[in-house]
Amino acid sequence: MRLTDTAIRNAKPAPKQYKMTDGSGLFLLVTPKGGKWWRFKYRFGGKEKQLSLGTYPDVSLKDARGRRDEARKLVGNGVDPSEVRKAQKASDAGAESFEAVAREWMAKFSQNWADSHSKKITERLEKDIFPWLGKRSIRDITPPELLSVLRRIENRGAVETAYRAKMNCGQVFRYAVATGRAERDPSADLRGALSRGKVKHRATITDPKAVGGLLRAIESYSGYFMVKSALRLAPLVFVRPGELRYAEWTEIDLDKAEWRIPAHKMKMRDQHIVPLASQAVRILQELHPLSGRGKYLFPGVRTSDRPISENTVTAALRRMGYSTDEMCGHGFRGMASTLLHEMGFQPDWIERQLAHAERNSVRAAYNHAQHLVERRDMMQTWADFLDQLRDGADVVPLHAKRLGR
Repeated sequence: MRLTDTAIRNAKPAPKQYKMTDGSGLFLLVTPKGGKWWRFKYRFGGKEKQLSLGTYPDVSLKDARGRRDEARKLVGNGVDPSEVRKAQKASDAGAESFEAVAREWMAKFSQNWADSHSKKITERLEKDIFPWLGKRSIRDITPPELLSVLRRIENRGAVETAYRAKMNCGQVFRYAVATGRAERDPSADLRGALSRGKVKHRATITDPKAVGGLLRAIESYSGYFMVKSALRLAPLVFVRPGELRYAEWTEIDLDKAEWRIPAHKMKMRDQHIVPLASQAVRILQELHPLSGRGKYLFPGVRTSDRPISENTVTAALRRMGYSTDEMCGHGFRGMASTLLHEMGFQPDWIERQLAHAERNSVRAAYNHAQHLVERRDMMQTWADFLDQLRDGADVVPLHAKRLGR
């Protein structure tokens, strides 16, 4: 039932806070001290969020409903009301302040970003940029002023963070130019002013004999069965660790031997098809009786509502004796890429299976299915090759003959 003013006035505090719901996401939170706080619950980007709408009686029931309806319209238009709220607060310091424009930019474009990407950008700006430039008028910020802020990041040793912060600031400045609140992008004058540092390559194993040893270690792994299943599947699909962790049964079609990862889970925001070799299908068939009734292929130990943690696979590799310099969860991708190229498979097939960026926007619209027949055969050939290495074979002379090369 919907709330009434009488019910709200008569609501008494309890030892623990409790909710009084009104519908469509609106509820009143009654605290043990007698406070009555309006909240709007909504989902954005696949996550449940809450927005504060004020306190009762300062904000009446009617006003709270009106504020809820305004927030719902924003959500319906693909805009996060929490980000709009932050942008409005920043605007108090000036409608053209750097922080106000930056938060407006994030509110407008963040729905197209992966959650992890959005979180990193927000934290980067809030921690390293806003404290020094947030209240400054965006049109008055000069290249030396921006460089001084970026140097603070660089001087603490976070070279890559400084470089990425410069990129994000450039995006904000260009948005300000496009919306008439700045004349130019001062970050463009800082080209070459920051060091990129050394590129760190993720640890991987590419020697065939060592790959065989890794696969035998995985088969002998005595830890949590879900983790062992993830370890066994990782070399056969070589997706990113986050994509593997968050794999859902609704995405798997065992009859078609296919895993279709939806666009919102992919780094490049494009649906990705993973052909499943017969070995991968068998692993999933063994796993299904244990986790098939739930959401995730690899649920966590404490709750099936969440998948295994982001460090689980890497921790298992450490338990098996592989150091940080030898192998990591991301290393299965490098392993497959290196060896498949050496085996003579078409680079386009390999890159498509790795779901690397497609620079041509027209091709990107349909390339999730490109070379699917060839990729399916490549994945089965790769799985057979791994079986031979696991069983103790020396370097196996594998080429792409069966694919018509």
